[in-house]
Amino acid sequence: MRLLRSTDLALRVLMRLAVADGATPTTREVADGMEVPYTHAAKVVAELQHLGLLAARRGRGGGLTLTEKGRTASVGAVVRTFEGEGDVVDCEGSTPCPLNSGCRLRGALRRAQEAFYASLDPLTVTDMVASPTGPLLLDISRAP
Repeated sequence: MRLLRSTDLALRVLMRLAVADGATPTTREVADGMEVPYTHAAKVVAELQHLGLLAARRGRGGGLTLTEKGRTASVGAVVRTFEGEGDVVDCEGSTPCPLNSGCRLRGALRRAQEAFYASLDPLTVTDMVASPTGPLLLDISRAP
């Protein structure tokens, strides 16, 4: 299973803000630090703000801050939100699979997907920035 680019970026933005230590980086600073296009970062930041996981202030002295809801957010819930509710494989697509009526693979893949999410559910954003990750994130964000 491979995460969507937006899911990966959402998790990294949340982790980056979790170690901001009072700083309020802008979306552009976060995008530049993660070496991703600003437009992509802006879309992800807007969705995270809509979910109440971060707060964004415009103008002088503005920037991004992680909310308490963002700090305690389940990594599994964030991944589910960004990935959507779809199956790992599309058995019903424009060309339905001929095995669809008697296939056991679809159920097995669904169970594996749920096990994947279940393993992420107990982890919070704060858990993800425990040492050694948090200090590493701080070093990266301070780099010129």
